[in-house]
Amino acid sequence: MKLNISTRSLHAFLALRECKHFTHAAERCFMSQSAFSVMIQKLEVAVGAKLFERDTRNVTLTAEGELFAEVARSLVSDIEAAFADMSDYVARRKGRVAIAALPSLAANGLPAVIAEYKRAYPGITVQLFDALSDQCLAMLRQGKVDIALTAPGSGLTEFDTKTLCSDPFYLVCRQDHALAGKRRIRLSDLSGCELIHLARSTSVRQHVELLLRGIPVMNSGLEVEHLATVAGLIESGLGVSIVPELTLFQFRHMNLVSIPVDAPVDADEIVRPILIVKKKERSLSIAAQGMSELIEKRLHSIGSRTAPKRIKG
Repeated sequence: MKLNISTRSLHAFLALRECKHFTHAAERCFMSQSAFSVMIQKLEVAVGAKLFERDTRNVTLTAEGELFAEVARSLVSDIEAAFADMSDYVARRKGRVAIAALPSLAANGLPAVIAEYKRAYPGITVQLFDALSDQCLAMLRQGKVDIALTAPGSGLTEFDTKTLCSDPFYLVCRQDHALAGKRRIRLSDLSGCELIHLARSTSVRQHVELLLRGIPVMNSGLEVEHLATVAGLIESGLGVSIVPELTLFQFRHMNLVSIPVDAPVDADEIVRPILIVKKKERSLSIAAQGMSELIEKRLHSIGSRTAPKRIKG
């Protein structure tokens, strides 16, 4: 059975139940008495039962009216609560935002943005997943996150992408290394250096391999997944590494030097673009849209601000 009962008719019913007088109840609902009476009659037809006993002096509930009163109060309460809840979401007093980000960005830059967002909208839950590029995209594809912050790679064509910032590369070596005294490094300077690599699954490794094409570097045989491990290996004199600027905070507290790498003729190869990625043809929630806008505002060109041109640990 399809019912056609409006919230206005429910409020009218509850007003008449309380006032016990058609004229007073109609005034409370800002209606004429005739229109109010018609609304009550239509409600009784929709319910399929007489809800009020009427006489010249009083209006009282029937037995069915008493039962319906509980239903009406519950429905009105649920509707008001639902709209109040929706208002909270629209006003960003409630909600959820989930972000997947590369570990370097999740640790450096993004925390300050999340903190600013939480100060502005403390009722919104923010979830952060630090993961490699492919994992970030997988979570976005599965709907586990609203936004992904990642580097270029395969599988991006199904998403909307926008370049957030550029992440230039640095040589990291010990302070006693032959290249440590240079203010800038040319790719040809790396000839003969033993290179410590990040794992092949990382976006950093993929960009470094493009960067070093044709450069006769030596393979140290060391391939690791964590930057802290890279730092420890370099400090022990087992080689050097090429890493993006956003990761340099991992190397500050050791006997290490970070030196910017000069761009070759094709300058695009010397930087790792950082992208903000979203699903195509799907609008973000109000909470997620606010986070996306703040990320773009605060992290634009972050790579040029996160570290000086030459860093000693």
